[in-house]
Amino acid sequence: MTVTVQASNFDEVVMKSDKPVLLDFWAVWCGPCRMVAPTVDKLSSEYAGRAVIGKVNVDEQTELAEKFRVMSIPTLYILKNGQVVERLIGARPYSELAAALEKHM
Repeated sequence: MTVTVQASNFDEVVMKSDKPVLLDFWAVWCGPCRMVAPTVDKLSSEYAGRAVIGKVNVDEQTELAEKFRVMSIPTLYILKNGQVVERLIGARPYSELAAALEKHM
């Protein structure tokens, strides 16, 4: 299951994670975000227990969007040990996102 990431739980969910974290920055009104949502949900199921899959609503979490310098959505970040190790912009197929996540397992 994907985790809703907010400023209030960011440190606990992302910074203190001992697993790779994929963050999906999205918004309700974003068409490409809706296209990638099922892919992110599938990753969440496939990588349960091995990675954390989180979603950040940019309209509700503006400070996180600013912190990560999100200019367009969807933008997906992979973090390991609290550090950004990969950034993917735009809707991507499952195979590409899974391969990016695998690199950092």
